[in-house]
Amino acid sequence: MTHEDKGHFSQKHPSERKLNPDVAHAVKERAREEGLPCAVAFEVAKDLGVPPEEVGFTADRLEISLIRCQLGLHGYGPERKKVTPSDTVTPELEARIRDRLIHGKLPCKAAWDIAEELDLRKLAVSSACEALEIKISSCQLGAFR
Repeated sequence: MTHEDKGHFSQKHPSERKLNPDVAHAVKERAREEGLPCAVAFEVAKDLGVPPEEVGFTADRLEISLIRCQLGLHGYGPERKKVTPSDTVTPELEARIRDRLIHGKLPCKAAWDIAEELDLRKLAVSSACEALEIKISSCQLGAFR
């Protein structure tokens, strides 16, 4: 989705794909004025036993922005992203990141897994990626590919 398409999130999806009413209700109930925070979207998915992508799809169809990405990549007001490059990246962290690259990019889920494996904050992994000039791809909520 390009910057010009902002606010037309539902256009990313086939029109015949239908909303799950339970997910739609939960998203509407939990969204803030500025959008649905990533962490809240994951709580909704867990509470309802649906994949995170279903919650992201629902937010898109309801034209609700996904905000406050837990990797710091989008949804932080005018500056848009929160993540900055790390000053240093440990060899172990770099190796784990490089081992999970797909077409030169680190999938969001892999970044989360690395954070859990190394007992790091998710933002620490994305900061390391910034320092290594590695893009993170495939948002689990579908905010970016």
